Amino acid sequence: MFSGLAEKLQSTLRQLRGKGKLSEKDVDAAMREIRLALLEADVNFKVVKDFITAIRERAVGHEVMGSLTPGQQVVKIVNEELTKLMGDKAGVLSAARKGPQVIMLVGLQGSGKTSTAAKLAAFLQRSGKKPLLVAADIYRPGAARQLEILSEKIGAAFYGNLADNPTQICRAGAAWAEKESFDPVILDTAGRLHLDRQMMDELVAIKKTVSPTDVLLVVDAMTGQDAVNAASAFNEAVGISGIILTKLDGDTRGGAALSVRAVTGCPIKFIGVGEKIDQLEPFYPDRMASRILGMGDMLSLIEKAEAAVDRSKARELEQKLLRQQFTLDDFKDQLVQLRSIGSLEDILNMLPEGTGIPKEMRQMSLNETNFKRIEAIIGSMTKKEKIDPSIINGSRRRRIAMGSGTNVQEVNRLLNQFAQMQKMFKQMGSLEQKGQFKKLKKKMKKGFLF
Repeated sequence: MFSGLAEKLQSTLRQLRGKGKLSEKDVDAAMREIRLALLEADVNFKVVKDFITAIRERAVGHEVMGSLTPGQQVVKIVNEELTKLMGDKAGVLSAARKGPQVIMLVGLQGSGKTSTAAKLAAFLQRSGKKPLLVAADIYRPGAARQLEILSEKIGAAFYGNLADNPTQICRAGAAWAEKESFDPVILDTAGRLHLDRQMMDELVAIKKTVSPTDVLLVVDAMTGQDAVNAASAFNEAVGISGIILTKLDGDTRGGAALSVRAVTGCPIKFIGVGEKIDQLEPFYPDRMASRILGMGDMLSLIEKAEAAVDRSKARELEQKLLRQQFTLDDFKDQLVQLRSIGSLEDILNMLPEGTGIPKEMRQMSLNETNFKRIEAIIGSMTKKEKIDPSIINGSRRRRIAMGSGTNVQEVNRLLNQFAQMQKMFKQMGSLEQKGQFKKLKKKMKKGFLF
């Protein structure tokens, strides 16, 4: 996500960091590049203007010009202003004063509202909640059935009654939740292909009837400024307390995420980062700003790893790494664990610049097709080849390629990636000998390797 914007901002700030002194001319040149990068990322032009003005005012002040490291100070300012732009603090769901939380999801058709309702229920289940999903969309064919199937998939309760109107459905669902001790209640309301008065009136009626603790607008991040415009319209007509951005994993620009908070004043509370049911995450502005600027997001990475990584296997592998006994079978096992955390690209993007991750590793793709190819290549090797890949000469590579249904170039690529990973782990071993690895582990929490 945000790959285009991140690359341009990081390149511009990298040039500033390399300067011993900064002049106003240097700052102005950097601000032009940042302004252009943001506009190309489809960020609202008024937001860009205010953002650049705020950075420049601070960047030409004493805190930068009087600093021993002015370039680093500008990076710090950009990080702080970027965080402020997206909301300063993480958005949290509002607590109910009495009875269950009632979370009302609104939005246009095609934004992923129904699947997001199930994802939100699954997320809340992981924190010990007992959610009820209510199908209040009686217009889109199959909407209620889709939500029912998703609720069965995650083991959540479901309520729907197509004989009633949406307001009655929501009222009855909330009453049933209170009776059966379901908490929270997630209302999947109807969307339209475009904004219209009838839809807004219906949402206002539902809101007035059930008094939700949160009204969350679900918008497609890939629609850029259209998402921002929709957020403004819904907020004005219905009144929303937060936003869920879906398909953020496919948004290389980032215009919606960087504009919507500033334009509407409503926080982004969750982001959808994939199609799977567990790929909905709380939105942390400070972590996202750090990722965009190449500073990494170690907290999110550690949280993902703790939820997905087998600690006993992690400790076992740790010892192998420190003894430099890492084999291709271990490599494959690690790829399995990495896939359970998320895409390799996302994981590597959570690591700060300068962590020594080789270019070959950063370019490695771990989608289902590529993973099966890697499995097939490693599966076509002998035990001796897996332990010591240095013996794999040209004829062995051709044999492995034929046996795995791939080609020699793919075998070479995998062996290069493995060699780079080995090299990285040798560096970890040298850190251990210097007594520095324990400090690194303490920072990243015990049992987490990457």
